Amino acid sequence: MLIEVPALCFLSCVVSQRQECDSPTAELNMREWWIHVGLICIPLVAVYLHIPPPQLSPALQKWHSAGEVFHFRGRNIFYRDSYGALGSSDVVILLHGFPTSSYDWSKIWDPLTQRFHRVIALDFLGFGFSDKPRPHRYSIFEQASVVEALVAHLGLSNQRVNVVSHDYGDTVALELLYRSDQNRTGHLTFNSLCLSNGGTVYSVFFHFLTGRIGEVFGPYTQPTDAEFWDMWTGLRYNDGNLVLDSILQYINQRLKHRERWVGALTSTYVPLHMIYGPLDPVNPHPQFIRLYQQLVQRSTITVLDEHISHYPQLEDPTGFLNAYFNFIHSF
Repeated sequence: MLIEVPALCFLSCVVSQRQECDSPTAELNMREWWIHVGLICIPLVAVYLHIPPPQLSPALQKWHSAGEVFHFRGRNIFYRDSYGALGSSDVVILLHGFPTSSYDWSKIWDPLTQRFHRVIALDFLGFGFSDKPRPHRYSIFEQASVVEALVAHLGLSNQRVNVVSHDYGDTVALELLYRSDQNRTGHLTFNSLCLSNGGTVYSVFFHFLTGRIGEVFGPYTQPTDAEFWDMWTGLRYNDGNLVLDSILQYINQRLKHRERWVGALTSTYVPLHMIYGPLDPVNPHPQFIRLYQQLVQRSTITVLDEHISHYPQLEDPTGFLNAYFNFIHSF
């Protein structure tokens, strides 16, 4: 199985200009080429075969029914907003990864509502239950604007918020962090940022298509058939499989804007934390965490049990929550 260098790892390589990063950079370029070749074919096959989208499971239907939509530039964006702990004013916003949805946070949702006043998650444009326009030029910048618009819609523009992100959501979080530190109009005001196993596409997407998503989960933390089906259903909702190639342009955006996003990560004074599943074949241990430590010296880090892989919030929700609450209580 091919292993793509993650966004944070790759960006740190560019910034530090370390000698050992030359090979991973070359490999990344070749893998990206294969990604696009594959993405041209797979959606077309689905269209020609007229594969109908699967029905929502009861669990996924419950998640959907508990949510709402707001309008962003004429598009419907799905989100959930739960009120929780009394006596607290703290807000946490959850940013999901590629190619899944806000449902990735379902296993830690209730415990978060017991700690925070409000727990908020959304499906990015092109993901989950949000609109999936095509043709459309999807971008990290637009997704960050979607988050800012949601915050304004919920009346939280003047509220300091805690952000937790995973995978694709990490890159969106870094753009939001850049805007916040630059005091851009309409920006989020960060109270803290917690990243997790971030910045990858190849393995997760490829293994969705081949039915081997389990390879980015640990051997003892495999998703059940029902959980895998829920992931696939969210992707297929509103023909989401047909926009994946457009969304994947964010790979090129990461390369083009690396100085902007790495600069935000290394210069911010916002409290930072990384929760990391070390068995992740996409963000390999120990290379990933060593480079992250070198690049982001102000950040604290939690490395979970050795059998936890790319989806720590699903594979080890208790460990993830313990790490996050310890971080929140540290400042």
